[in-house]
Amino acid sequence: MTAIKHALQRDIFTPNDERLLSIVNVCKAGKKKRNCFLCATVTTERPVQVNVVKVKKSDKGDFYKRQTAWALRDLAVVDAKDAVKENPEFDLHFDKVYKWVASSTVEKNTFISCIWKLNQRYLRKKIDFINVSSQLLEESVPSGENQSVAGGDEEAVDEYQELNAREEQDIEIMMEGCEYAISNAEAFAEKLSRELQVLDGANIQSIMASEKQVNILMKLLDEALKEVDQIELKLSSYEEMLQSVKEQMDQISESNHLIHLSNTNNVKLLSEIEFLVNHMDLAKGHIKALQEGDLTSSRGIEACTNAADALLQCMNVALRPGHDMLHAVKQQQQRFSDLREQFARRLASHLNSVFVQQGHDQSSTLAQHSAELTLPNHHPFHRDLLRYAKLMEWLKNTDYGKYEGLTKNYMDYLSRLYEREIKDFFEVAKIKMTGTTREGKKFATLPRKESAVKQETESLHGSSGKLTGSTSSLNKLSVQSSGNRRSQSSSLLDMGNMSASDLDVADRTKFDKIFEQVLSELEPLCLAEQDFISKFFKLQQHQSTSGTTTNEVEEMDGAALSRSYTSGVPQTVSSEKDMIRQMMTKIFRCIEPELNNLIALGDKIDSFNSLYMLVKMSHHVWTAQNVDPASFLSTTLGNVLVTVKRNFDKCISNQMKQMDEVKISKKSKVGILPFVAEFEEFAALAESIFKNAERRGDLDKAYIKLIRAVFVSVEKVANESQKTPRDVVMMENFHHIFATLSRLKISCLEAEKKEAKQKYTDHLQSYVIYSLGQPLEKLNHFFEGVEARVAQGIREEEVSYQLAFNKQELRKVIKEYPGKEVKKGLDNLYKKVDKHLCEEENLLQVVWHSMQDEFIRQYKHFEGLIARCYPGSGITMEFTIQDILDYCSSIAQSH
Repeated sequence: MTAIKHALQRDIFTPNDERLLSIVNVCKAGKKKRNCFLCATVTTERPVQVNVVKVKKSDKGDFYKRQTAWALRDLAVVDAKDAVKENPEFDLHFDKVYKWVASSTVEKNTFISCIWKLNQRYLRKKIDFINVSSQLLEESVPSGENQSVAGGDEEAVDEYQELNAREEQDIEIMMEGCEYAISNAEAFAEKLSRELQVLDGANIQSIMASEKQVNILMKLLDEALKEVDQIELKLSSYEEMLQSVKEQMDQISESNHLIHLSNTNNVKLLSEIEFLVNHMDLAKGHIKALQEGDLTSSRGIEACTNAADALLQCMNVALRPGHDMLHAVKQQQQRFSDLREQFARRLASHLNSVFVQQGHDQSSTLAQHSAELTLPNHHPFHRDLLRYAKLMEWLKNTDYGKYEGLTKNYMDYLSRLYEREIKDFFEVAKIKMTGTTREGKKFATLPRKESAVKQETESLHGSSGKLTGSTSSLNKLSVQSSGNRRSQSSSLLDMGNMSASDLDVADRTKFDKIFEQVLSELEPLCLAEQDFISKFFKLQQHQSTSGTTTNEVEEMDGAALSRSYTSGVPQTVSSEKDMIRQMMTKIFRCIEPELNNLIALGDKIDSFNSLYMLVKMSHHVWTAQNVDPASFLSTTLGNVLVTVKRNFDKCISNQMKQMDEVKISKKSKVGILPFVAEFEEFAALAESIFKNAERRGDLDKAYIKLIRAVFVSVEKVANESQKTPRDVVMMENFHHIFATLSRLKISCLEAEKKEAKQKYTDHLQSYVIYSLGQPLEKLNHFFEGVEARVAQGIREEEVSYQLAFNKQELRKVIKEYPGKEVKKGLDNLYKKVDKHLCEEENLLQVVWHSMQDEFIRQYKHFEGLIARCYPGSGITMEFTIQDILDYCSSIAQSH
């Protein structure tokens, strides 16, 4: 390898003014046949350029040639593949990645070490060495061959130190002064050596000449030392003189310290006294207000409030360590406690009397609302009590026992007051719903059915406020009008309720207004009371999202909702937020049962009222949840909404059940089935009620159930019909259903509308074909035989040569059907169709027109067979298409 290196230096790099520093024998990864050398070189001229040169033998193999060169500054990464194990492979990342395999690991390591040194010395941009041993990057690999190969060059790389600019400038000036500095270096060196010896001699002589001056300098230093000794003696004498002064000053300082300490203690004592006086001294005016202040006037309440706040500040003052041991402080604290207890007792007694007095005043106004569907306004009561809100907060912070007592008393009294008001309010609502008066009429003067309603109404709002015996009584309740308003036909609502067609629209509108009025009166009442409780008792409003939403009410079953919304008081109150709900639940404990009673009555009056109630209740639940999802109002209305939803589902189920149980008369034609007409009425009513309603999804689900039940029941009745053909029942009823759905445009029933239209069309066609039959029977049989011969392979123009189907036989059959007979047959057919069809659907002309078209189709078919099978015979029917049109038109007009 040494010989190769010398040969490469001599033949390739010396002519290019380059020095070869390291060499490695490599081949490309995967191609081990063609070897080459990678060389690390530097230029001899400044600035120094460092290159990596690829050298390979010529094709003839006699000499080496330079193939590729890369500047070292373009090298980005050197990857040795493995820093631990010996691996001859390595990569060099220039403009692309070059993968090499060295002939030995030692050569690879030597080459990489040389690259690292050149990078450290000549390049500002540092190359990334990955998977390379850290020892390899610190010193050369001490191997024999590498030491001999790299030798002096690597040592020069380690020991060489670059000259700075000033050194270069000095050397250049020195070399310019000698012409042969470059051409004859040895002579230049000898000259420099001689000049150095001359300079050394001159330096020694200069040192010897300055000896006299040095002696003079030493003598001056000795004199300076003597002067220093004299100064030290004087300083010692001064120190002795000041020692006595120091002792006197220490005595004065100690005396001043004692005076300062005494003053400091006096100041601190004064500060403590001022603190106690300022923070634990209650003004006489405040004491008088607490003991004798007027709690009925606004000015007296304000004075008591300020005095109570001042007392609370005095009691809650943060005493400093040791204050609680002072006798005066203990006495003052006891005095404050007595004042607090006395005022708290006086305040609680006064507020209890205020609750009672305000309640009596409120009860006196109940008579004004007895005949109106309105609830008394508690705003004046709340306004008067809110003057005591700050005092209630003070009582809550100072004496929680009395605060709780007042809270309980308020709930107990107000619950009784609200119970009277609400029950009276619901009684008026029930009477307005049933159309009876509260007094002035005896049951004997009422119609029998209205009397039953009156008795049931009284049982619904009994003294207990609950539905006592409601199950049996409601099942017996039957709200009906006079006999002329009630048809004897089957109805969807035969289960003790008035049908939607029998009940006046005005009655339903009245019920809707009454129910909306009830909810509209209850909502502000509950919200106002909840707001007052929060402000008066200083409780935080509940603003969480834990309440049950309208969608959740739809998904949850009744048992789950009953557990979710308990009407009882929670056994544990976790926070002030829950306390508001607890108080509201106790105060308005009668609202939920009264609402359920009202809903039961409305459902009993007319089951369709559940539609109105579902829409109204859903809207009010949604409104309440937007205000506060966990409020008492939202919870209570959510519970009631479950009941309303169950009534709605029950209404739908009853209608489906009655469809299944419907019976038809065997002696009369069917016509439009009752449940089909009543579905139209239900859908029209529901669309008007649920317009822009939040619970539209419930109605859509009910529509799907009802329409499928209607389809099944129509099919069932059509199959059981004996008097009216099955196709007529199907055609008329599905035509009615299609017309209803087209008029109402119910988006969720688009598929059912298309199905109804298809069923109507199919059964119309079936009925027309079945009823028309073969009006020209013998002619039909004749041509059926002709078509049979043609089907057997006889050509159409040869059919006339058949004995049974010759022209004479054809003329004989045609003569049996003159125009008069045809018209008579069509007239009989029209009367038959008229008996089958009902008048209300008005499909007679549609069916007759379809039959006319079918007859004309048969006529054209016969004419075509005559033209093809009897060409040139001149045989024609004794009546024309125009005759058929005239016959059909005159028959229709005559009837």
